Amino acid sequence: MKNNILALLIMSFLMKSTEIEISISQQKLFLLDNKSVIKTYLISSSKYGEGSKVNSFKTPLGKHVIKRKIGKDMPLGARFIGRSYSGEIYPIYDTDKVLVDDDVVQSRILWLDGLENGINKGEGVDSYSRYIYIHGTPEEWLLGAKASKGCIRMSNKDVIELFNLVEEGIPVTINK
Repeated sequence: MKNNILALLIMSFLMKSTEIEISISQQKLFLLDNKSVIKTYLISSSKYGEGSKVNSFKTPLGKHVIKRKIGKDMPLGARFIGRSYSGEIYPIYDTDKVLVDDDVVQSRILWLDGLENGINKGEGVDSYSRYIYIHGTPEEWLLGAKASKGCIRMSNKDVIELFNLVEEGIPVTINK
């Protein structure tokens, strides 16, 4: 009896599969559970296009995982510099069309690690070394259009929600 319950628990764990798919063409992030979309978010990928080369400021395609989650319990609009909370709550522009000089990282960070050697992992193309994140942005009015410098931008409320729904290690696939 005890072994049957344990086997059922293991089977249900293995069958449950949470993952993220990002569509560059749609500028959307899809949270999936067992291949079914359970949540859709508007995003912004790189204004420079898609690619993995270091210093290209492009969004890398392919298979990744969330390697690190940063910012738990930080306030809405919290600004991160070098992945540390700066102590600043940065303004959020959701309707005002204000362009921000810096590529501000806000509210939460989901740091991506590439899984495909030569594509998004390894020398010259490594997503983790390039600091490719899913993060909040003060330029929420630009969501739905390519606007970042390589990362995946989300609204601050959405990235907090996503942060709370996922764990480190879940797969993230970025498709054109």
